[in-house]
Amino acid sequence: MNKKREPLFHIVKRDGVSWQKAWGIRLLAIVVALLVCAVVTTVLTGDNPISVYATMLKGAFGSVRKFWVTTQEVAILLMISLALTPAFRMKFWNVGGEGQVLIGALAAAACMITLEGKLPNALIICIMVVSSIAAGAVWGFIPAILKAKWNTNETLSTLMMNYIATQIVAFFTIVWEVPKGSGKIGIINQNSNTGWLPAIAGNRYLLSIIIAAIVVVVLYVYLNYSKHGYEINVVGESERTARYVGIKVEKIIVRTMILSGAICGLVGLLLVGGINHTVTTTIAGGQGFTGVMVSWLAKFNPVTMIFTSLLIVVLRRGAGEISTAFGLNHAFSDILTGIILFFIIGCEFFISYKIQINKKGKEEKENV
Repeated sequence: MNKKREPLFHIVKRDGVSWQKAWGIRLLAIVVALLVCAVVTTVLTGDNPISVYATMLKGAFGSVRKFWVTTQEVAILLMISLALTPAFRMKFWNVGGEGQVLIGALAAAACMITLEGKLPNALIICIMVVSSIAAGAVWGFIPAILKAKWNTNETLSTLMMNYIATQIVAFFTIVWEVPKGSGKIGIINQNSNTGWLPAIAGNRYLLSIIIAAIVVVVLYVYLNYSKHGYEINVVGESERTARYVGIKVEKIIVRTMILSGAICGLVGLLLVGGINHTVTTTIAGGQGFTGVMVSWLAKFNPVTMIFTSLLIVVLRRGAGEISTAFGLNHAFSDILTGIILFFIIGCEFFISYKIQINKKGKEEKENV
């Protein structure tokens, strides 16, 4: 009878890694990723990789305007990531951020278009705020109640809500198109600026950044120091345990998804009222899905998400800059971005697990 041979390696879950060691592993992963990108750049293009990296940073921070645009994009991506985080901590896989942002944006645009000249501007903005947050909350509530009452798959339901939101926006784009037949709405209230969110200290980029900073602080406290945050964590650890200690899981699911949707709706308001002043089916720019990656990379920590959001936005903006500066097609910049993200995501394995050599298996192999 053949004796079963022990495997040479074991993957073992780490008991705990200090934050210093965890960030050391992440920084090492980034350095290795940059070295690999340098080799790929040299082999495929013959360009100096140092110049390529410098150009990427220039694309993100090369001028005052680029700095503010990059910071504003970080704020928007950060808010979407923050919106998804409470649900993820609860192990409710909300991939519907895109649709929740879209429906919030549509609500803001509807107020701007239908209320112009009928109410004072300050009141219209107040109605826009309430409408966008409420619309996003409803878009989060629907898949939550389906999950709570009938245990439907939340990944599928939130994903489908994205498509529904996209088609609703597409419908109203045709209803409100200017000029007729153009297939787009154009800048809303360009002459009157009705519904346009105010600039802070003369800076039109600052409002989104300030709101994002407030959301980071509030959500960090909410998740880590409030009863609601505690309940979210318990449900995420084990629904059975949560029910045993008297937590109403269905109530937590619905309440948390309303919160997630409301924050996404707020992002929609900022995109329409403060940044683009129009609404399109692509106004969220896929950031509802990018926010999933940002949230996971940050291990659902609101503060860490600031840095992961910054990394993603710098890579994205820098990618466009090197395409222009070096005459490379956009696919090459995507290759570099993909390599860097691969190493950053991959290093999380070594933070959570370690590879252990099985000495008994090694001895058996030597004796064969």
